[in-house]
Amino acid sequence: MEGLLRQVDGYCERTDFTYWSEPVNALTNAAFLIAAFLLWRRVRGQGLPFAVGMCVVLAAIGIGSYLFHTHATIWGAIADTTPIALFILLYIFAANRDFWNLSWPWALLATTGFFPFAALTLPLFQKLPFFEVSAGYWPVPLLIALYAIGLRRRAPRTAGGLAFGAGILCASLGFRSVDEALCASFPLGTHFLWHILNGIMLGWMIEVYRRHMVERRA
Repeated sequence: MEGLLRQVDGYCERTDFTYWSEPVNALTNAAFLIAAFLLWRRVRGQGLPFAVGMCVVLAAIGIGSYLFHTHATIWGAIADTTPIALFILLYIFAANRDFWNLSWPWALLATTGFFPFAALTLPLFQKLPFFEVSAGYWPVPLLIALYAIGLRRRAPRTAGGLAFGAGILCASLGFRSVDEALCASFPLGTHFLWHILNGIMLGWMIEVYRRHMVERRA
C-alpha cells in the first residue's frame, strides 16, 4: 500500500507535492473530456458500440491523468496509464474487426499481437537519442503508420486519416519528450501540449473509425 502512495515528480511544472502544483498540466486534461463528449455526440445512436466505448475510455483517460497530475502518486500513475492502454487495445481490436474485416476470434488474436510488437520495438526506441524519453509510447504511432500503409488500397480515406493521426501523435510525443529538457528556460514545461494534442488526436482517431463505418455501410 505504501508503494502506491509514494509520490513522484517527473514534470517541469511541479515544484512540490501540493495538490495544485501542476495546475496547467491538471486542467488541460479537459481536452480529453471535451473530445470524448464531442465524439460521443457524433457516434451515439449510430450502432457503433466500439466507438461509444472509445469515448468512455477517452473520458477515463482525462480523469486518470487529472488524478496523476494533482496527487502525483504511483496509484495516480496507474490511473493515468491504464485507460491509455485500454484505448490502444480497444482501437486495435476495432481496426482489426472493421478495417480488415476479421472475425471476432481473429481480430482478438491479432490484437494480442500488439504485445510482442511493443516488446520488439520498445528496446529500439530506448536506444535512440530523444526517443528514449517516451520510448513506451513510440510503438503506437509506428503501428498506426503501418496500418495506414496496409490500408492505402483497401480503404484510402481511412488510411489517410490514420496517417494524419500518427502525425499528430508524433508531434504530441515530441512535446512530451522535451518537457524536462526545457525546465531551465521554460519552467512551465511542455507536457500540457501532450494533453491538448493527445485529446485532439484520440478524438480524431474515433472520427476516423466513425467515417470508415459510415462509408462501409453506404
